[in-house]
Amino acid sequence: QVQLVESGGGLVQAGGSLRLSCVVSGRTVSSYAMGWFRQAPGKEREFVAVISRSGVSTTYADSVKARFTISKDTAKNTVYLQMNSLKPEDTAVYYCAASGLGITIISRSYAYWGQGTQVTVSS
Repeated sequence: QVQLVESGGGLVQAGGSLRLSCVVSGRTVSSYAMGWFRQAPGKEREFVAVISRSGVSTTYADSVKARFTISKDTAKNTVYLQMNSLKPEDTAVYYCAASGLGITIISRSYAYWGQGTQVTVSS
């Protein structure tokens, strides 16, 4: 049973930073492409970033490129999302997800999901 547990969300002022963590249990983090998605109130879930099994390749949504960085620590079986220069429009519940199908931005390609962590950016 693969489980994903996110943490690190909170309230931050615009321009600030947060680092989200996603601890993977049940399988090694290198078994999957690991992605971050987010869902704001009244909106559909959207792709944020993904890192390949090897950790060599990453892909970002245009809205977060150059501000967010996805990474992973295989020794800790953890994936991170470093978020800098946060904007009010980044406010959402952020979800970690695992895909056995390789690097992808399509949410239905992800078989495992965490419970989400709330990020709120005040103006």
